[in-house]
Amino acid sequence: MKFKVNRDHFSNGLAQVLNVVGTRPTMPVLSNVLIEAEDDHLDLTTTNLDLGIRCRIKATIQQSGSSTLPVRRLASIVRELPSLDVLVETSANHQVKLTSGGSNFRIMGIPKEDFPPLPEFADEHTFTLEQSVLSQMVASVAYAQSQDESRHFLNGVYFDFKDDKLTLVATDGRRLALVHREMDFGGNEGGSLILPAKTVGELQRLLAKDEELSVSVAFNDRRVAFHIEVPDNDSGLTDKVQLISKVVEGNYPNYQQVIPKEVHQRVKVDRELFLQCIHRAALVTSDKSNSVKIKLSNSLLEINAASPDFGEAHESLAVEYNGPDLQVAFNPGFLMDPLKALSKDQVIFELKDEVSPGVFKTDGNFLCVIMPVRF
Repeated sequence: MKFKVNRDHFSNGLAQVLNVVGTRPTMPVLSNVLIEAEDDHLDLTTTNLDLGIRCRIKATIQQSGSSTLPVRRLASIVRELPSLDVLVETSANHQVKLTSGGSNFRIMGIPKEDFPPLPEFADEHTFTLEQSVLSQMVASVAYAQSQDESRHFLNGVYFDFKDDKLTLVATDGRRLALVHREMDFGGNEGGSLILPAKTVGELQRLLAKDEELSVSVAFNDRRVAFHIEVPDNDSGLTDKVQLISKVVEGNYPNYQQVIPKEVHQRVKVDRELFLQCIHRAALVTSDKSNSVKIKLSNSLLEINAASPDFGEAHESLAVEYNGPDLQVAFNPGFLMDPLKALSKDQVIFELKDEVSPGVFKTDGNFLCVIMPVRF
């Protein structure tokens, strides 16, 4: 294997695949990136056996071939090389030589044959949508994923393709976030999957937010693949980034049961202003007193927080409300997470009583159910 590559393009490609590699892999080769040189490009691949990623960058290939190198060490070296032109070639005993300007490195590699290949699988379901749409949908619910390993089927985001509508759901048992979007499935049958939290994080990082680029989702009962178009810029990336992951085994709970069916007291609030008020009030909370009280009265929404260690805070907002006085306490982080994730200027906040959940809504396609804290 021998090729020339732009330093920044090489660095960008390694950055795309770096996060998948764990800090304590079960096999030495899982710390490595597989580099395959062919035609006019390099394919860079990493995997942790549950999740794998591959991207392609432009390069001048003088001799086709492959090798695997420690990805974190390689990325650190490439970033610091003095010249934009980098020459890479393999030598005996799986050593790889890097030359750039006056710098020369020899790095011990592991042969490709020891590297576990990314799985290939039959696509039972395939759907395509805009990256910006999927990015916003995932951000709208990802914060509600469970961290409890004993409830593994909640450690991820539920994707449901059904009735020409994509629905994403995440819950940890104390809150539930849901967003849906009408889609043209083009005759494809529906299907569902639970995307693991690690894969959710990688997907959020890879999806473009401003470009009109597409992402295709292909999955079966065991695996899912995302083929993500890359922007046409000077990153050196070409074609698509491929993300392949195992899905979470198990059945997702019937989330419809926890969504309140009745609308009680509701108030429309400025999202950013509400977020700022909750954030300020939460500054006096503590681990032992981690709640803020939301009080609704005539034309007024008040936010109160107190703790023995720090003192008290009071915030107020003028709102259009003429219902009965109502006071409910919530975990401030649970209130702020959806407000941070959303982009709408205004949100609707619905309440019933001090023991019933509060609900954030926007435009009929998003809701977040938050369980209250007992006084």
